Amino acid sequence: MIKKIDKNEIRQRKHARVRKTLSGTAECPRLCVFRSLSHIYAQIIDDDNGNTLVAASSLDSEIKDQVKSSGNCETAKLVGELIAKRALDKDIDNVVFDRGGYIYHGRVAALADAAREAGLKF
Repeated sequence: MIKKIDKNEIRQRKHARVRKTLSGTAECPRLCVFRSLSHIYAQIIDDDNGNTLVAASSLDSEIKDQVKSSGNCETAKLVGELIAKRALDKDIDNVVFDRGGYIYHGRVAALADAAREAGLKF
């Protein structure tokens, strides 16, 4: 019998493999990205204490009012700018980028590039 490949299971395996070595600290927290079909989410996490320091998503009212569709690169850019702005407000400027097992392409790359342009260093 042929088993259908579950892409999300493969992504989770990739993410777990990366997370073995990648960790966020208080000095350099982790910028984690999650991408669904219709939305994109970003969090800055301190793994030592298990705290989410900053979060932004395409569901935030600041972004939701500006865009027509929430599952595209334009929205990902806005989320990247918003997460960087919120992080800089809390004096966080260095982060480690965790792409969540996704390919660095499309919405994930757009979010990362926008966060870099807005002032985050990674």
